[in-house]
Amino acid sequence: MNHMRIAMIGTGYVGLVSGACFADFGHQVTCVDKDADKIAALNAGQIPIFEPDLDRLVEANVRSGQLRFTTLLADAVSHADVVFIAVGTPSRRGDGHADISFVYAAAREIAAALRGFTLVVTKSTVPVGTADEIERLIRETNPGADFSVGSNPEFLREGAAIYDFKHPDRIVIGTENERARSLLADVYRPLSLNLGPLMFTTRRTAELIKYAANAFLATKITFINEIADLAEKVGADIQDVAHGIGMDKRIGSKFLHAGPGFGGSCFPKDTRALLKTALDHDSPMRIVEAVLTVNENRKRAMARKVGAMLDNNVHGKKIGVLGLTFKPDTDDMREAPSIALITGLLDQGAIVQAYDPAGMEQARKELPDITYCRDPYACARGVDVLVIVTEWAEFRALDLHRIRREMARPAIVDLRNIYRPSEMLALGFRYEGVGRPMPRKARERAALETLCN
Repeated sequence: MNHMRIAMIGTGYVGLVSGACFADFGHQVTCVDKDADKIAALNAGQIPIFEPDLDRLVEANVRSGQLRFTTLLADAVSHADVVFIAVGTPSRRGDGHADISFVYAAAREIAAALRGFTLVVTKSTVPVGTADEIERLIRETNPGADFSVGSNPEFLREGAAIYDFKHPDRIVIGTENERARSLLADVYRPLSLNLGPLMFTTRRTAELIKYAANAFLATKITFINEIADLAEKVGADIQDVAHGIGMDKRIGSKFLHAGPGFGGSCFPKDTRALLKTALDHDSPMRIVEAVLTVNENRKRAMARKVGAMLDNNVHGKKIGVLGLTFKPDTDDMREAPSIALITGLLDQGAIVQAYDPAGMEQARKELPDITYCRDPYACARGVDVLVIVTEWAEFRALDLHRIRREMARPAIVDLRNIYRPSEMLALGFRYEGVGRPMPRKARERAALETLCN
């Protein structure tokens, strides 16, 4: 195997995980970022994001000399065989397009520093045609440069990113340049030895694969959430429905977990960007459009679901929220369902206290007007209802007797269906899940209470 010299431009989620993993493959990796404080922190062993095992991986490869961090882009690029662009592409304010200004700025800086043949690869999620524009910009900035441009989108799940990088379903490489194909095959050689599936396509195809994959997964989530709403109305159990359809190999069981709607750094941003690209090319995507609309409405509807547990009398009530991040094993608060839920409750005059194992520091920036608690039991103290929003493993093993003692009223809204309704009823809780029927005894008790009132 040829050990490559790699420059990773951007030390966000994608850049840091990818850089550390490439270094672990034996490549010489230099991660570059304009933020001097961030680079100083990384050089001191401080990891700016929460991702299981990333701190260990970074430390080991810094110690071995395979991984280093710098603010000096020109130095890193001039010595590199392959330069990956892994800067942010957030949704642009106002129109939902991906903001690729950081990508183009990086391309111009890279162009000025190129020495000898260099492969420039986009790892950031970018709209179709971005690689073509990067090639044009580099040629315009440095007409004499010897280079090629490729696309290599990432498919990492936050919370399992290192595993996903080292055990990929596929590695998509967009380039029609034979020299570039050979270089990227060498970069990923450790994975191809384990039959890691390298897929070579055109650049535009690779760019579209990334958006299409995320839009499809977002569609699966939204579909099962709408089926969950129907299940509640007709008395069916969404978990059995999801299991029943997921056993069909054509459908598959993943991303069929009903909940409060999808969030995070990818699905909302990428579905919006795909929709905008489609509209720009006069190719409307009605399904993706509906997915976005349904998901936004669902996140707001969760506050109404909690309100129903309080007989729609939320003002002045104390509500505990367990889980703030958009998913477990990350500190990422980007477009998390908890934000819309808590904002909706605050708007109705509720008093909210919350706990999350990793996301509270990030959450304070989005939700400054709530109380943050040191553990789940402090979060349950004195509340009229407790809401489970993120399915952290520790929430599956709570001492429910203690939780009940802490609460002012034993009422739980479980937006991730991590507990069984019958067990919660036996413990004396009023319990509401998502898309699941109330147990028969609870229905009879509720009917009796209605008659008595």
